[in-house]
Amino acid sequence: MAVSLYSLLSPTCFLASVSFVMSCLVLLAIPASAAGITKHYTFEIRLQNVTRLCHTKSVVTVNGKFPGPRIVAREGDNVQVKVVNHVSNNISIHWHGVRQLQSGWADGPSYITQCPIQTGQSYLYNFTITGQRGTLWWHAHITWLRASVYGPFIILPKNNVPYPFPKPHKEVPILFGEWWNADPAAVINQALQTGAGPNVSDSYTINGLPGPLYNCSANETFKLKVKPGKTYLLRLINAALNDDLFFSIANHTLTVVETDATYVKPFRTDILLIAPGQTTNVLLEAKHHLANSTYFMAARPYFTGQGTIDNSTIAGILEYGNPTGSVSGSSFTNTSITSLLPTLPPINGTSFFANFTRKFRSLANAQFPANVPKTVDKHFFFTVGLGSKPCPKNQTCQGPNGSKFAASMNNISFNLPTTALLQSYFFGKSNGVYTTDFPSVPLKPFNYTGTPPNSTFVVNGTKAVVVKFNSSIEVVLQGTSILGAESHPLHIHGYNFYVVGQGFGNFDPKNDPAKYNLVDPVERNTVAVPPNGWVAVRFLADNPGVWFFHCHFDVHLSWGLEMALIVLDGKLPNQKLPPPPSDLPKC
Repeated sequence: MAVSLYSLLSPTCFLASVSFVMSCLVLLAIPASAAGITKHYTFEIRLQNVTRLCHTKSVVTVNGKFPGPRIVAREGDNVQVKVVNHVSNNISIHWHGVRQLQSGWADGPSYITQCPIQTGQSYLYNFTITGQRGTLWWHAHITWLRASVYGPFIILPKNNVPYPFPKPHKEVPILFGEWWNADPAAVINQALQTGAGPNVSDSYTINGLPGPLYNCSANETFKLKVKPGKTYLLRLINAALNDDLFFSIANHTLTVVETDATYVKPFRTDILLIAPGQTTNVLLEAKHHLANSTYFMAARPYFTGQGTIDNSTIAGILEYGNPTGSVSGSSFTNTSITSLLPTLPPINGTSFFANFTRKFRSLANAQFPANVPKTVDKHFFFTVGLGSKPCPKNQTCQGPNGSKFAASMNNISFNLPTTALLQSYFFGKSNGVYTTDFPSVPLKPFNYTGTPPNSTFVVNGTKAVVVKFNSSIEVVLQGTSILGAESHPLHIHGYNFYVVGQGFGNFDPKNDPAKYNLVDPVERNTVAVPPNGWVAVRFLADNPGVWFFHCHFDVHLSWGLEMALIVLDGKLPNQKLPPPPSDLPKC
């Protein structure tokens, strides 16, 4: 029922500085037969003093909130978000996972689909939610501003359309993030200057709170209060900049029902693994026999690379009823908390990674079919991994062997242009902005997961691949061992894709395709390539425009692990990219 679904999220109706075109009561009164409505929001980009870990600093926020406000819409709704920039930083907002069918101008990555919104300027993001429902999120898409500029994007089913799982008593967004005492933009700028890896964050966060395991943070702890016997839908979002995260709640088993806003065949697990950019919806069944008791939830990173990482643990509290005094993190010592934390895999728990990711399967039924392309028009084979580039003359660099760290796809390290690719493409002015000669396969094949080649230098360029409208695409993403084998969460803007295969070692084009799952593969917008392994994805290129394809570790994005996918217009009017809006920001 519409009333019950909106009541689950009723706090959003009163978010400060977020304006709706109608009140929540009016929304609830809309008949089930009505088409989608228009939801209006205003995002004021402002500096806000925020204190964490006894450190106060001015951070870039939306509406003064850290994390930012949630957006709630239904499948079929039109969403309009006016972003007004009051800070000195340039800004743009990406609606992560929204398909943006014929609305590529609203996708948000700076210098890809738009020039950033400059100080004192505004831009209206205008798009319609088509064929999607579930948990997505939004975040800044320029430098490392998404460290503080992010929030949940919740898409409810159409009116009177139930979830394909038991109706929850309550829905709770849980966002994993990171906190820096320093300015994250300054952290990456220094790393790019010296060529070294960037300093790591000072803590992880759950809904912006570091929790009791960090110094001076006991009273900054996320608490989830539950009632015995009730079922809760937890909308988990990994908004961390550079870390895959394990997550568990002590003495509780979770049921996975959705990932990246697509329903999956339910499965039970004590531990989850979520890559940056990914979302996972789980059902938490509060136990009947527990009252006035407390359990800890915890998250910590999964990492197999050679660089520095924050190997700390973030803890939150699951609270039954109302224990005497209502516990906080300060009620426990670090030793007592550690003894009560759930058991998580080791930091390099690749066996868990492999077993867990294989459990995801699409519903693949009449209502939610898995429309996997059975034949392929265009094959791509992209290596993804680290590399290096020479140190400039008269400079000392702190990267590998005195060079600078870099990252690449097919050994091409992406140079971010100074004007937006989509605008250059639409008006036929690509000369000097980008080229369309991104290689379909590596130009110099090697043993990708074996001994690295002698030279790890990358080639710099602003390159894209071009595909015809409605062509079926297969992309094999092959991890490499260059400068350390690690997982890479790859995200394609404007598209969902089916993960038809994955494995370790080098992809075998003769034998591995025979093992593909073309029946019920999981549908995602962000996939984690296994360390020293590969993933194969398929999708139909049915959304014209220019789409960013990149690693969702922001450090790798900063180093160049990205490229652009250009999908040409189709023949029919609804298969063409419309002209840009009049308020599109200028570079």
